[in-house]
Amino acid sequence: MARITRSASARTPRLRGAFTALVTPLTTDGAIDEVAYRRLVAWQVLAGIDGLVPVGTTGESPTLSSAERDRLIEIAVTTVAERPSRTRVPVIAGTGSNDTRASIEATRRAAALGADAALIVTPYYNRPDQRMLDAHFRAIADEGGLPIVVYNVPSRTGANVEADTFLRLAEHPRVVAVKEASGNIEQIAVICRDRPRDVAVLAGDDAATLAVLAMGGDGVVSVASNQVPAEMSALVAAWHAGDADGARRIHDRWLPLFRANFQGAPNPVPAKAALAAMGLIERDATRAPLLPLDDAPRARLTDLLRTLGLIDAGGRVSAPVEDGAAA
Repeated sequence: MARITRSASARTPRLRGAFTALVTPLTTDGAIDEVAYRRLVAWQVLAGIDGLVPVGTTGESPTLSSAERDRLIEIAVTTVAERPSRTRVPVIAGTGSNDTRASIEATRRAAALGADAALIVTPYYNRPDQRMLDAHFRAIADEGGLPIVVYNVPSRTGANVEADTFLRLAEHPRVVAVKEASGNIEQIAVICRDRPRDVAVLAGDDAATLAVLAMGGDGVVSVASNQVPAEMSALVAAWHAGDADGARRIHDRWLPLFRANFQGAPNPVPAKAALAAMGLIERDATRAPLLPLDDAPRARLTDLLRTLGLIDAGGRVSAPVEDGAAA
């Protein structure tokens, strides 16, 4: 497919950088821990993150009620607005589901709450074909009231948004990016080559960030930036500044963390365990059917956090965190 060109003006500025797929801190009884969540959001902004993604699937959105998801979006938007920053970082609200109408309604609510864009995951379980996927994303872009980021993660959803399908969607003025977690290098390369220049390609896996940037991508929607936001922003910034060696050094430094966040249990279980060990959230409670990390993988994760300097020998966060963001 030939590269798509567009007349200017239809879209918001292109997304670029590291965007944290925020975890959702919970209390011991399973309620949202608003204090810990607000603190995490504030710390992310202070650390220099490029954008935030509340209630994506890393935020356990499938097990949150619509009221809970809306509340988390609201807290993210208001907390971002309160923080000193060079420019207000965008909030990309997770509003996708396997129900097109529900996704449209959730996107409209996120727009009313002040979100800047919506992350729309590929419908899961019902496994729509390419024609159906096109219609699903197009309906949300038409009716949701926000620019959308198409989130392609076939290992979780059972459906792949093929390159040609996304490139057709990218002609829509409200489709502003794709979060690509297919693991298909050829597919991502085609999208990077042929997408409109004002449509972003964001890695959906931390370990693939450097490869996606090398193919012409723009950044990453990151799990690891829950733990190391400044470092993930620096990785992407180094690449865009022409410092490939610097970007590679950051990538290699944190590759063990990228891997550990997906070992021993499904995402976000290990990431929450690490955040709790670092003192950045109070506890690593999850919503059933997810359970906290088991003892053996927890011990391995704790050892890695010490090796990486994220906690000291006593289990405390190794560097002071501003604004009381860590206990």
